[in-house]
Amino acid sequence: MKVPMTKKGYDALQAELTRLRREERPKNIQAITEAREHGDLKENAEYKAAKEHQQFLSTRMAELEHKLGSAQVVEITGGESETVVFGVTVALLNMENQEEKRYTLVGQDEADLKNGSISVQSPIGRALIGHRVGEVVEVNRPAGMIEYEIQSICFEEQP
Repeated sequence: MKVPMTKKGYDALQAELTRLRREERPKNIQAITEAREHGDLKENAEYKAAKEHQQFLSTRMAELEHKLGSAQVVEITGGESETVVFGVTVALLNMENQEEKRYTLVGQDEADLKNGSISVQSPIGRALIGHRVGEVVEVNRPAGMIEYEIQSICFEEQP
């Protein structure tokens, strides 16, 4: 199953995988080698820690390879969209407190609420998909139902 992802998100995962392969794994191999030289491996905390880090690196690299292999990169260009779709930035008005919010709908692995990126699979993301400017959307979230009015929809250029 292909998972939508922006080019920026794909490149970030690819960069992390490259860093782990080229920098972290060689450092880890060196740490294991040095720890082995300290003698008895059964009571060698450095060796144990290095082996645990090796397992972490292997797991993370496999996870990144899987994510990259199942990614469907969606190119995002500037402009506007009539409906909410993957990759758009949506300006919303909270109907309860009149607070405005801006969210960019991205893939699950690149969502970062602090930076205004939410997953299309999040409750808000799922509720917004397919709606237009001026529509009021009800979002069922863990804290209860909330209504947002869609103020604008646009594609913002990805660096």
